[in-house]
Amino acid sequence: MPHLQLRLHSGKAGLDRQVTWTHTSDLPEPWQWVSAGELLMTNGMSFGSSADEQEHLLEELHRVGASGLAIGEDMFCPRLTQRFTRASERLELPVLWIRYPMPFVAISRAVAEATLLEQSQRLMRTARIYDALRHSTAGDAARSRIADALTKELRCAVFVCDRVSGEAYHPDGPHPSDDIKETVRTASQGTLAAGARSVLTPGGVEVLVGEVPTHDDAVLAVIREGGAALDGVLIQHAATVVALELSQTHLALEHTRRSGAELTAQLIDGRMDQRLARRQLLSSGLDPASSMFVSATCTDERRLRDLHVALWRRRIPHVSAFRSGVAHAVVPGTDEAVEAITASLGPTARVGTGRVLKTVARSAESAREATWALGTAQRTGDPVVRYGTATSWVGMGGVDDARAMVERWLGPLIEHDTQHRTGLVETLEAFLANQRSWQRTAAAMNIHRQTVLYRVHKVEELTGARLSDTADIAQFWLALQSRDLLAGGK
Repeated sequence: MPHLQLRLHSGKAGLDRQVTWTHTSDLPEPWQWVSAGELLMTNGMSFGSSADEQEHLLEELHRVGASGLAIGEDMFCPRLTQRFTRASERLELPVLWIRYPMPFVAISRAVAEATLLEQSQRLMRTARIYDALRHSTAGDAARSRIADALTKELRCAVFVCDRVSGEAYHPDGPHPSDDIKETVRTASQGTLAAGARSVLTPGGVEVLVGEVPTHDDAVLAVIREGGAALDGVLIQHAATVVALELSQTHLALEHTRRSGAELTAQLIDGRMDQRLARRQLLSSGLDPASSMFVSATCTDERRLRDLHVALWRRRIPHVSAFRSGVAHAVVPGTDEAVEAITASLGPTARVGTGRVLKTVARSAESAREATWALGTAQRTGDPVVRYGTATSWVGMGGVDDARAMVERWLGPLIEHDTQHRTGLVETLEAFLANQRSWQRTAAAMNIHRQTVLYRVHKVEELTGARLSDTADIAQFWLALQSRDLLAGGK
């Protein structure tokens, strides 16, 4: 285009490179904002003056697939070194001078007018990307149909990966290689290219890792081999379509979770038709003869609420419910299921397992066993406690022992509180926690000292114990701890 008055500096062998768009930038590391096929126009304000810096600039532009570099004459560009020129010739990357006062926008307009066909093709490719979502809504959600469709459309291998592990997000893939997984895990160290992070595998293959909108735990990984031209806009559209697919998948999983939560609650409370519950468990892939209850908690409530998604991704059959900061689930009675739950909840996970159900009739008992084991895990700090394999830290052998202890020492107080709303159990707990000080207990409970005195005497009257007796104090303390263990801990 002679009317643009561009003058060639170096890189003549690359003049046949196709220019799909222009990009203007004087930011440091401008290659982070340039996609394949784009011509970078600059006044040279961010150029380094050393040969190393200038050569590095050209190498990075070549790496991201830029079609060329155009520099405004008589502006801010430092003197270009001979190494810069030789690098341009070696890389076959054209470097052009834009004569003053030719406006950059005139060049952009000329490129836009010359690439109308390419823009039309881009729109068609974008439409096909979104059309792929429409065709992928039906079928098994265990495999990412969008990843398969994007691989075909972009002509590059595409994966939807877990941000932390690099594994395929969907249980049936498509699955990336080990090199790709490792690259995804280190993506934060990459540079921006084509709207994504560019990272090289140990074998030298470039992986573009892009954010998936509204799904922080997932990323899009596109494998760019052989310098394939990838449009940054298309990559962003691809990530958006992946986000839509994940939203549809999570919606379906939530529907399944709610159905399972109702069944789980009925099993915990022992209020279900046993034949119907058995059929529902079997339809969820759970045989009561080999399944068990698990109760789990951690400091990250989001992980607890998304436990059903984590188990789905690991193909662990389950039904689950979330109650008062604790996730309760029926899963296969295997180490694999327990390990999956522990791993998905992170380093603060505390997990308790009950014994195998054997029959639906024993479900409520198994749930209590799991809750008891969870309480023990919370107090001992063990990540996993299996009911029946260890004695709780308060010396109780199991649920029956703990219930007997609570009934003997706290039963009369609980019954009196239920009938009269007197707060005797609460007062007893505060009294022991404050070293049996009337004044401190009153301050802690924000009540009058005389009220504390009355309630403590009422505790002694109802139980026949004496809170001045060390043995009775120990029994009350054990009873309170047993109550907390039965409730899954505090």
